[in-house]
Amino acid sequence: MISLGIEGTAEKTGVGIVDDEGNILSSVGNQLFPKEGGIHPREAAEHHAYWIPKLIPQAVEEAGIDLTDVDFISFSQGPGLGPALRTVATAARTLSLSLKIPIVGVNHCIGHVEIGKLDTGAINPVSLYVSGGNSQVIAFESGRYRIFGETLDIAVGNCFDHFGRETGLGHPGGPVIEKLALNGSYVDLPYSVKGMDFSFSGLLSAALRAFKRGVPIEDICFSLQETAFGMLVEVTERALAHTDKNEVLLCGGVSANSRLREMLKIMADEHYANFYMPNMKYCGDNGAMIAWLGQLTNKYFGTVDIKDTHIIQRYRTDEVDVPWVKDYKNKINLPSNILAKGAESDILEKSYLGEDAILKKRVPKSYRVKEIDNKIRKMRTKSESKLISDIKTCGVKSPVLFDVNLEDESILMEKIHGNLVKDIMDSLSSDDRFNLAKKIGYNIGLMHNKDIIHGDITSSNMMVDDEGNFVFLDFGLGSYSDLVEDKATDLLVLKKSFQSIDYEIANETFDWILDGYIGSYEDDLNKNMILNKIKEIESRGRYTH
Repeated sequence: MISLGIEGTAEKTGVGIVDDEGNILSSVGNQLFPKEGGIHPREAAEHHAYWIPKLIPQAVEEAGIDLTDVDFISFSQGPGLGPALRTVATAARTLSLSLKIPIVGVNHCIGHVEIGKLDTGAINPVSLYVSGGNSQVIAFESGRYRIFGETLDIAVGNCFDHFGRETGLGHPGGPVIEKLALNGSYVDLPYSVKGMDFSFSGLLSAALRAFKRGVPIEDICFSLQETAFGMLVEVTERALAHTDKNEVLLCGGVSANSRLREMLKIMADEHYANFYMPNMKYCGDNGAMIAWLGQLTNKYFGTVDIKDTHIIQRYRTDEVDVPWVKDYKNKINLPSNILAKGAESDILEKSYLGEDAILKKRVPKSYRVKEIDNKIRKMRTKSESKLISDIKTCGVKSPVLFDVNLEDESILMEKIHGNLVKDIMDSLSSDDRFNLAKKIGYNIGLMHNKDIIHGDITSSNMMVDDEGNFVFLDFGLGSYSDLVEDKATDLLVLKKSFQSIDYEIANETFDWILDGYIGSYEDDLNKNMILNKIKEIESRGRYTH
């Protein structure tokens, strides 16, 4: 079976041909470079309309086949720019009807992951997908690719492009920023990681303000790049720690940046994971990835009727069933002296005055520049130690604090004997899950009553001890805040974490958690504002319908 794929979600037009054994027979393309400003959807559509008829015969010739040898057409159904997607879909339908062969639409983001796996041999990775329009941390769990982390506003590529346009560096901004950064030094810019998500709009604004103040452009470029990539790599490592996978895949157009590749490779090595990145010609938008995902989709679901080939402009990665992906338990192998490895700390078994203890040591992160790394590690160690103590005043259980070493960025604390919520949630009966969910929500409410924000409430950071008590762990991203936004975000981090365990029960469980939360939160007005804010924040998600 031979699939011809057509890609055109944004400014790049691509046509690729792939057979059902994963042999990439051809991949050709052309990119739109606007004379000024960013990518205009109408101009992108016109670009695709011009180039698709030219690229199809090129792809066929490169593949060494006749057009009549193509068995079906694959096209990028979304997400992307509406006019661009409609042009691609029209071209695909036209080709399908003229050749009298079937058609299938596929998800653009998943195409990047699957071509990356095909080209590198990665089996079950945590994928960092970064492009002009997308920034997502993706991993397979429970039948679908789950979005463990994503931008809350703009994508990293869009951030760089916007900075490039506003400062006269041109479009695309990324390559110029990378070049100028080679001669820059660090200046302080906001580092914004919210649980498993990241935000670039504040970083962009701060970088533009620095430019207007006359800060050397090389220094801004260096700091913008280091800060943005540090956030992306940290969240990727958080997903690695949460899933216990041992593979990291980098894909998307921003993969062209050598500094990002270097940082992610360093992180993977330090986390005892394998790093993969496809050939550069398959990192950016390309037709081969669409053709290959079409093959996988056709194998399990078949093709579709032409009337069902409508575009899905806001097509989320986690909407698609992917039965061809097997959940291989490819876990990291840690050295014998490390009990567990989190995103920012090594967890070591110790003893204190005859009691079982845990040493949480914030090890230096070689992928981050020292100015950012030292600041983050010291700040988080100090903040976490205070929060571990303060949370007990809320009536919430956390490990007993034994010692804090700010010079070593380490915390010695009680070892909790019991089970992580992540490890037991799937095996609980509905009644037990209901009771645990209510308890979780109740305890979060007690925290929020005192304006304590955990910052990283995941099923990996909660335990049920041997006596049945509920315990919060890991306050590394914690803070004090009375903002409705921060409390709502705290709850949403947890919701995403449950979706990664079992999507079928996630929403039900989260509703029970909210019931428990309501039962303990004292301020009725503030409580209602938090619940409404949760819905509002969810609606901001990338490509949320």
